[in-house]
Amino acid sequence: MKKEKHGIDLKDSYLKVTPQRIAVLEALNNLKNHPTADKIKEYVVKNHPNIAVGTIYKTLETFVDKGLVKKVKTEKDVMRYDAILENHHHLYCEDTERIEDFFDDELDNMIGKYFQKKKIPNFKVKDIKLQIIGTFNNNKNN
Repeated sequence: MKKEKHGIDLKDSYLKVTPQRIAVLEALNNLKNHPTADKIKEYVVKNHPNIAVGTIYKTLETFVDKGLVKKVKTEKDVMRYDAILENHHHLYCEDTERIEDFFDDELDNMIGKYFQKKKIPNFKVKDIKLQIIGTFNNNKNN
């Protein structure tokens, strides 16, 4: 299993380092469990009240456009943000809408080999992300 990559580096994206971008990065790095734009907004407004709400949303979209974060859509069509760019999949809990990162090199290799052999007509596979849907067992004794 791979270790999670933490933190986003603005220097690699060639984006200017601004207080607004740093505030949104802080929110993405401190909020766990793939936060929604609203959760990120609440965090930034609470900790940096001078930053405009519109700027927060624009900054998130800039980060997505630059490949610094990815959007993750839940089964209930809620858009959430993922700051971990290493190849991974998601475990999505139907009951709580919790999303956990799932790293599995063996699964990645198996899927990669499958799509090397299996060609989809008129389609080029660039990336594969699984969303595994179920429920988390909160009873630690089982």
